[in-house]
Amino acid sequence: MSDSGAVLPWLVIRQDENGNRYRVGRYATRAEAERVATRLESKGHKQLYSVERIGRRTPS
Repeated sequence: MSDSGAVLPWLVIRQDENGNRYRVGRYATRAEAERVATRLESKGHKQLYSVERIGRRTPS
C-alpha cells in the first residue's frame, strides 16, 4: 500500500432475499460503516445489511 492511498477496511454488505451479497461501500471506521448500514436498513426493504472488516493483504 502506498502512503497516498486511503485505508478503508470496513465494508457494508447487502444481502438480498435470494442470498446474493453485494458490496455497498468501503469505510474508514466501523462506526461510519454501521451508520450507513443502519440508515439503509431503516428504509424498510427486505435486504439485510452487515458490516465486515476486510483482512490486510500480505505482499507476495
